[in-house]
Amino acid sequence: MKNNSNAFKALCTSGKGPFLLTIVDCGRILAVFVVLGSLILAAGQAHAQKVFSVSGKVADATDGNSVPGATVLIYAKQSEQSLASALSDENGMFRLNGLEAGLYRIRISYVGYAAFVVNDISLSKNDPERNLGTVKIAPDQNNLAEVTVTAEKPTLEFAADMITYNVGNSVLAEGSTATDILKNVPMVEVDIDGNASISGKRSTRIFIDGKPSDYMSSNIADLLNVLPSDAIEKIEVMTNPPVKYSGDGEGVINIVLKKGFKIGFTGNVGITAGLQGNMNTNANASYKAKTWSVNGGLAYRENLGRRSGSVFRENFFPDTTFYYDQHNSSRSWSNGGNARIGLDWDITPAQNLRVSSNYNMGAGDTRSQNDFGYLNEERIQTRLRNQANTSASDNNNFVITADYSVDDKTSGEKFSAGININTNSSEADRTFDRRFAFPANLSPSLQQNSSATANNGINATADYDRPMRDKKDRLELGAQYNFRKNDNDLRVENFDFAGNRFLINPRLTNQFLYRENILAAYASYNFRENGWSVKGGLRSELTNVKFDLSGGDRYDLRPYLSVFPNISFNRFFRKRYNIGATYSVRINRPRENTLNPQIDNSDSLNITYGNPLLVPAYTHQADISFGVFGQKWSFTPRIAYSTARGVIERYRIVRTNGISESTYQNIGTNNNFSLILVGNYRPTKTISTNGHFSLISSDYASALNQSLNRSGLSIRGSMGFSMQLPFKTAFEGNLNYANNVNAQGRARGSVTSSFAARKVFLRNRLHARIWLSDPFGQRSNEFLNEGLNFRSQSFSQSNTNNITFSLGYRFTQVAKQPSIPPPPVK
Repeated sequence: MKNNSNAFKALCTSGKGPFLLTIVDCGRILAVFVVLGSLILAAGQAHAQKVFSVSGKVADATDGNSVPGATVLIYAKQSEQSLASALSDENGMFRLNGLEAGLYRIRISYVGYAAFVVNDISLSKNDPERNLGTVKIAPDQNNLAEVTVTAEKPTLEFAADMITYNVGNSVLAEGSTATDILKNVPMVEVDIDGNASISGKRSTRIFIDGKPSDYMSSNIADLLNVLPSDAIEKIEVMTNPPVKYSGDGEGVINIVLKKGFKIGFTGNVGITAGLQGNMNTNANASYKAKTWSVNGGLAYRENLGRRSGSVFRENFFPDTTFYYDQHNSSRSWSNGGNARIGLDWDITPAQNLRVSSNYNMGAGDTRSQNDFGYLNEERIQTRLRNQANTSASDNNNFVITADYSVDDKTSGEKFSAGININTNSSEADRTFDRRFAFPANLSPSLQQNSSATANNGINATADYDRPMRDKKDRLELGAQYNFRKNDNDLRVENFDFAGNRFLINPRLTNQFLYRENILAAYASYNFRENGWSVKGGLRSELTNVKFDLSGGDRYDLRPYLSVFPNISFNRFFRKRYNIGATYSVRINRPRENTLNPQIDNSDSLNITYGNPLLVPAYTHQADISFGVFGQKWSFTPRIAYSTARGVIERYRIVRTNGISESTYQNIGTNNNFSLILVGNYRPTKTISTNGHFSLISSDYASALNQSLNRSGLSIRGSMGFSMQLPFKTAFEGNLNYANNVNAQGRARGSVTSSFAARKVFLRNRLHARIWLSDPFGQRSNEFLNEGLNFRSQSFSQSNTNNITFSLGYRFTQVAKQPSIPPPPVK
């Protein structure tokens, strides 16, 4: 213990500069783990005599082969929390011991297979050891399994290169949005603006139902903030995405929407309101007949945001040093709506057609104030400028998707084709009123910006899958086409006080047009033998990008071909161990947000713009994982390494006049070495915990600027726990910590937390929930930034601490699932 304490102290106190942790940061880390450790140590419960068991074998429904490593969970009939779990061994066998007499159900799941539920398993003195025989689960090669939405699922499921977060079993997810849910998913970090990323990954892409969401909206954060949790089945965090997914992004977060429903009519309505002025309401319903089903939903939300912050920048030049002291405050109001409808039709027992559409709209209004102070070398303030800002915006997007599939049960062959058509637009009007408090002889300025953005896209896919080698292996082939069109029109006007009118600013007014075509093909082979699983794949993408400015500049990039190999090994052995290894190549393409050279001078001392000369960055990444599983716990440490060339990050310089310019650059090379720990523990039947910890060492090397040749540590961690309490009450909590490094600085440590309690009434139909978000204080962020001639420190706070109340009602008229009869008596 003494050695560990010394190591922790060394980490917290050694060295200088923004890349090392302060005592405050380390105190926050320690506090989080002390609290969580106390919760686990405090959990205890007396155990009754448990001498009953359930056993069986898990097999592939297509070829009859055993499925090793499948997760088997058992539930008491009326419980929402699983009592115990087990993994099938190399022969597909499983056994759950230490059970009491009673009525149970089990759920069997495995990555790439649709989950299977067995109901009404009775254990009694006359039948203490129940053998279910062979339970066959069906492969789902689309990775978008249609599970029975009323079945209970574990909140988290772990695989070698993917974590699955099942939304329906989380108390924190009720009455919330996709953004709220992502904050509770292990290995996922959500920043203050609602952008999600995966720990240890420089770039993360968000997919919805296997399709890239950046083809559906110009602002992904806005899209996720209006998508209700009741529409989401699960969230898949992929650290090594299969070749059927785009090669762009080092990791993928795939949000899977609900699709599978039991026969009959089912749905829910709910409303949520918070003390900070936020509210949302939603309604969802579905009807399923024998061969078809229809489902839909409506949602509306309002949000009130408050933010404050400060920036202190030191500017040092050979002949002088001066300082900027900036203070900001803002108040924003936004609303949004979502409407969804879908049709699922089994044309024949082997053919299926699914059509869905989704419409989102939103609007916002912001008022903010900026005070800019100029300090000379003696740190005496010589100028003070006040800036009042207003902003009004609205956006909408529409998506329609059609998917057709053929599944030959006899041969095991599958074919699917789909098309996604989307369009979205946004408009914003902003004004900036700048006036000097002193000296009084400096002239004021008034500027107004009007922007209109339109996006249109098409995503088309075709996929063929067939069994090989007596149905032991599988071969998958596919092709995809993506088209994206972006039109960004910016009009800037400055007020002429002499003529009392606005005049167009020709230097800042511009129109940016972007076109992207990507044609892709892929192939993968999955080999399985004696507990081994080896999957190798290759994906190629031909990219053609064109963009130009109304000012006359045109960029026709030469089409380029990229090849992305992907291979993974997995071995399950001795009934409790799993070892895996992966390797893949990924790409980070510059798109309109990073390429667009339109200048944003809303903060005239800190202007930003894109860089049309950016080139793609390629990353080679590999990891090794080792999982060990017990009756009540699992632990999966992972070591990952990645090297990227031409890394795209923001790069900041300060001119001699003190104006900071920030743009994107291919800054150089970045090597990451990561230690990632993921695990869960169930100390009692009613308490479950899960945790994640990442330690990431980053080394930057750049020929662009010697100030970019640096290294640092990033630390991220999360801990979640849930409890089933008496009287159909549940409690759940989550804590997150992040301290991240980048090429020019560090985002200092921040802690976020959320806690929720739920009470169920009326035979599980009525749900009441109270949710505490950041109860220990407002979310704060601190950023340190360094360059050759500047050093800055910024701090911000937002009104994330909130108490919300939710009320939901579920109605259902469905047929009961048939129970599996007991095995015949021999």
